[in-house]
Amino acid sequence: MRDRTILFTALMAITIFFSCGNISDKKIRIAYANWAEGIAVTYLAKEILSEQGYRTELLNADIAPIFTSLARGKTDVFMDSWMPVTHADYFRKYDGKLEILGQIYDSARIGLVVPEYVPIHTIEELGAHTRRFSGEIVGIDAGTGIMKCTEKAIPEYGLDYRLMISSGPAMTALLKKAIDKKEWIVVTGWTPHWMFDRFRLRVLEDSRNVYGEAEQIHSIARKGFSKEHPFAAALLGNIHLSDTEINSLMRAIEETSGTETRAIRQWMDGHRDLIDSWIPDKEEYSR
Repeated sequence: MRDRTILFTALMAITIFFSCGNISDKKIRIAYANWAEGIAVTYLAKEILSEQGYRTELLNADIAPIFTSLARGKTDVFMDSWMPVTHADYFRKYDGKLEILGQIYDSARIGLVVPEYVPIHTIEELGAHTRRFSGEIVGIDAGTGIMKCTEKAIPEYGLDYRLMISSGPAMTALLKKAIDKKEWIVVTGWTPHWMFDRFRLRVLEDSRNVYGEAEQIHSIARKGFSKEHPFAAALLGNIHLSDTEINSLMRAIEETSGTETRAIRQWMDGHRDLIDSWIPDKEEYSR
């Protein structure tokens, strides 16, 4: 009888230990789209959370399903939300169902991009060279902010162009192919992006401000995430990268012949002081 009592007590202790706010026992679901900076920051967040004892699941999707999933509580975190222009429609649509964790980067831009050897500097000039560009603007995923802005820019500037739907990786592949042949091409582009390190590119001047001013990239979460995961929310909210840091992070992924995880770990080894500065004081949080 005494042995049974001891066994019962031990089992109860184990049950209590694993049920009393041990947040690292819960999985954190991070959504990401196929955008260079988003992939880089998402895998960075995953590895940092793993070091802190969290289990993570990465979910790849287009931007519209990502915001819908966050609003419905099916996904926890998104590390690549652009404000105040690119993703403003989604924040209005899901008002009250999302929360901002922090600002990752503060000098993001979107627009139309051409190789430097193409002798035009403004969006207006595209109209005079429709045939050279085959009447086509190479885009990315449907429903993204940059695609919506481009759909507005085409009639706003009186362009006779078709907007091609593709993806971030497909866009950069077509850009590289055109540059290798010195062909004319115009794509939807944004900074930060490794393609500006790889190729000599020019963002066309947007005199009518269709694409807006500089934006900020935020980490966001479903409503209630910060209350349920205060330590993780604070950690993710502390992640902030300079131009040099985010460019080196994206370049590490692009140039490393292995998985994203391998590239991120190598980058983390060279930026340990920066990463340590993001880790909250564990004593301030009930985990």
